[in-house]
Amino acid sequence: MHAPPLAGPLDIELLHLDGGVVVVRKPAGLLSVPGRGPERADCVSARVQQRVPDALVVHRLDMATSGLLLMARGPQAQRLLSAAFAERRVTKRYVAVVAGMPDNECGEVSLPLVCDWPNRPRQIVDHALGKPALTRWRVLSRHALDGTARVELEPVTGRSHQLRVHLQSIGHPIVGDELYAPTHWQRASGRLLLHASQLAFAHPLTGEPLAFLDPADF
Repeated sequence: MHAPPLAGPLDIELLHLDGGVVVVRKPAGLLSVPGRGPERADCVSARVQQRVPDALVVHRLDMATSGLLLMARGPQAQRLLSAAFAERRVTKRYVAVVAGMPDNECGEVSLPLVCDWPNRPRQIVDHALGKPALTRWRVLSRHALDGTARVELEPVTGRSHQLRVHLQSIGHPIVGDELYAPTHWQRASGRLLLHASQLAFAHPLTGEPLAFLDPADF
């Protein structure tokens, strides 16, 4: 199988590279890791590994989500960074544009999530079988003309589709979300308006605090 190309409409940009970590800007529409079958082999990890062969995955972003993605260089850094994610020592912030305008300026959503297996990859709220999930949000701006709000999101836990399902659950699905938004709001954007904008963590090998900011382009 030929390696996926380095360039193209969904090319990625390396924002930081050192002996322990790689930070890249992931475009919307590109998988973080390979999917099933050769037609889904092209992904962020494969493209990065062409340039940095020892780069290893430590977390993922949904295919439809853009923004900051962290990879480790070598098994030791991967093990330490994976532990940092599991122990919630990595700070993550996202920016999204949501349908409607929340009544409050900030809040939390604490609803357990589980995969909706007959309709996967969809996730659903399930108080009996779901795993705990917590999202904090705050309004950045309100746009009465098109009936949307720009919000900052902090996923305290890291469940699959957590931000998307939690926002839908409080009546403010993310604009452009083909899985969770009503048809009108799906069609209001050519992409999911969700971007991983901030990432902060301790360097796995040196302990140096690192922080990255990547403003959304929407």
